[in-house]
Amino acid sequence: MTINLSVPQHGAVLQPRITVIGVGGAGGNAVNNMIKSHLEGVEFLVANTDSQSLAQSLADRKIQLGHQITNGLGAGSRPEIGRASAEEAIDELIEHLQSVNMVFVTAGMGGGTGTGAAPVIARLAREHGILTVGVVTKPFQFEGIHRMRLAEAGIEEMQQYVDTLIVIPNQNLFRIANEKTTFADAFSMADEVLHSGVRGVTDLMVVPGLINLDFADIRTVM
Repeated sequence: MTINLSVPQHGAVLQPRITVIGVGGAGGNAVNNMIKSHLEGVEFLVANTDSQSLAQSLADRKIQLGHQITNGLGAGSRPEIGRASAEEAIDELIEHLQSVNMVFVTAGMGGGTGTGAAPVIARLAREHGILTVGVVTKPFQFEGIHRMRLAEAGIEEMQQYVDTLIVIPNQNLFRIANEKTTFADAFSMADEVLHSGVRGVTDLMVVPGLINLDFADIRTVM
């Protein structure tokens, strides 16, 4: 894999460019959590078929997927729509991937946009020689067997296009829930876990501590 690093100017510190791409509703929520918590050393990009969700994003860079396919109304829990919408936006996605060294593709699996578009975006990143890490969630059991099957198919596809895939089963969050935990609380916890999955890796590189890894270390273990 070729890693392209820009030449530092005026004493600038040479650092890898790390981009977190939030795909779909859950991915976008995770990015908002990362921005609010001041996650260091990364850039943010969100991609969604739902224009209202994009409008609520705190990210500076946003991609409306599927202009011609969804008219900004979302993928309707149909991964094939999410996939086609990402393919429609390939040129714009490639533009945002220029000079990036590492990408986190974060999404909730089981819906339309995350399930369908995330593998397309991961594939593009890998094709451009970028170290690609997927961080995705599996649905809660109460979301139904159909959504779970869609998620499992999406995860299987995603696995083909990433260097490392971190899969977080949302159902496990109920181990730390109690009788007062609402459905809204459960989904909020799931968004926070996506954030934690990304932060757990990036902090090893950008936050001084007992254990510090550089980009080459991360690339080796991934």
